[in-house]
Amino acid sequence: MSTRSLAAARCALLPRFAAILGVTLALAGCSWLGLDDEKPKIPEQPPEVLYNQAFDLMQTGSFADASRMFDEVERQHPYSSWATQAQLMSAYAHYVNNEYDDAIIGLDRFIDLHPGHRSAPYAYYLKALCYYEQITDVGRDQKNTQLALESLAEVVARFPNTDYARDASLKLDLTRDHLAGKEMEIGRYYERRREYVAAINRFRTVIERYQTTTHVPEALHRLVECYLALGVNEEAQTAGAVLGFNFPGSDWYQDSYALLTNKNLEPAVKEGSWISGAF
Repeated sequence: MSTRSLAAARCALLPRFAAILGVTLALAGCSWLGLDDEKPKIPEQPPEVLYNQAFDLMQTGSFADASRMFDEVERQHPYSSWATQAQLMSAYAHYVNNEYDDAIIGLDRFIDLHPGHRSAPYAYYLKALCYYEQITDVGRDQKNTQLALESLAEVVARFPNTDYARDASLKLDLTRDHLAGKEMEIGRYYERRREYVAAINRFRTVIERYQTTTHVPEALHRLVECYLALGVNEEAQTAGAVLGFNFPGSDWYQDSYALLTNKNLEPAVKEGSWISGAF
């Protein structure tokens, strides 16, 4: 989906978002003043007029102008209830326009100023989405993935019985899988270079931190390979046994079993192994 199409799809959610905020929008009779690139000064107007003009701009896809107009509500009427709602809507306009950093700044400010507001759960959720939508492929830096993980977990912890928490839980699983994939990529790189201890540390991270992800069977198999290469046969046997017990139908187990039997070894759990302890 193109950036413009994504923004349009997000903007289509505006009526629902307005309902979440609990704001009655008197849209009739509102007209736009015509902001241009020179950003002329916006004349003083009642807060509801400014707010509705900003909302109209959102619906037409003029997200940057909409954000500016929402900010104007707070500038002109800082102590009105409209200003509080406008703070959140300004951040939402930045989010729809893929201006994630500006959106996060606005959301953090809203949360700091209004921690008990009825829209606070949404603010936390939207902040998590800002990080989540910036997740990059596993070949690149995963800072935003880690921030998404932390922010999504915060939504679940703070607002456990909400729709936001349920959606955040689903996204948490995908985020953990992504981080596990990054560890696997680095581990495979070290293994190819025969830096087996470094590789083992990466595969161990997958098993200990991301045990519910899809990468665990391969991580166990890679441990079999690395431990055999180092001559640490008992740990290799344990990894193979744990793999066979938890994922008996996995192709990774078949490969591990073949590696072990080729060396006249069988999968067997070593007492006190960190691998069996992890499971």
